[in-house]
Amino acid sequence: MIDLEAVVALRAVATNGSVAAAADALGFTPSAVSQQIKRLERGTRVALLERAGRGVVLTDAGRHLVTSSANVLADLERLEADLHLAGGTGAAERGPVVGEVRIGAFSTAVRGILVDVLPRLRAEHPELRVPMRESEPWETIALVASGQRDLGIVHRWGGVALAMPEHLVETPLFTDVADVILRRDHRLADRAELTPLDLANEEWIATFDSTICRQWLRRLFDGVSNAPRVVHESMEFENHLELVRAGLGVALVPRMGRPALHPDLVAIPTVRPASTRGVSAVHRRSQADSPALQVVLDAVVDAAVGLSAEATSSATG
Repeated sequence: MIDLEAVVALRAVATNGSVAAAADALGFTPSAVSQQIKRLERGTRVALLERAGRGVVLTDAGRHLVTSSANVLADLERLEADLHLAGGTGAAERGPVVGEVRIGAFSTAVRGILVDVLPRLRAEHPELRVPMRESEPWETIALVASGQRDLGIVHRWGGVALAMPEHLVETPLFTDVADVILRRDHRLADRAELTPLDLANEEWIATFDSTICRQWLRRLFDGVSNAPRVVHESMEFENHLELVRAGLGVALVPRMGRPALHPDLVAIPTVRPASTRGVSAVHRRSQADSPALQVVLDAVVDAAVGLSAEATSSATG
């Protein structure tokens, strides 16, 4: 029979990239993790890890085992939650929240939400570990769905599709807005709002072609020929701001996680269509009754409520 604890160790190597990092995440020694995986290899009679330079990578069999074990481990999570409920062990009776909730989130959610949430969780729940990994929404959903992350924060722009597996639960957080960032001496800088036609001839700074943000930028210009003309690419919005300030183009930058603009820059919203994105949290349905997950999700929701209130105040103030 397959050793499930050893499967968890193998999954930790897949998630964290090395035996040492997996050991750190699990609270074991690297030797203990290696022994668990060797025991799993003996039991399954196949190699699950192979050497790659100074490190290791999963073999095809190892990746198959990690992917296929997701449903089994999810069922065990659900069973454990059901047993707690059947035994009447509510959150108050269980005492301090302990364990680990692994988060995946896109970059502006890290700056706009998690830099506030994670220190608060550490202070309020010292026995709870909340490791974070930055990832694009599609990757985050895949990581949560496969059990490699427990909670994801994702976004979807306008009509850009974001497939959600049935065994995931999505919790809407708030609506973020993106503005066009221009130099203050730009010919359009005195406008209250901008349309795609206004911006058709501009040179753009954007994220990579594979990102949801870039897909939305293209959709913004549906029906407008030869636009947008992207001349510079960077995954960091802070770089976009500096490139705009240098006079190298314009950029579409979300408000969440955006630093205060330099006096040389202005931010103007778009209309027809407006550039907005829905931000959500996702987790596996099997973890719905996990006290640790619920504590982290509640903290994320509270932070999102604060962001939404700030946005409303800014819009009306």
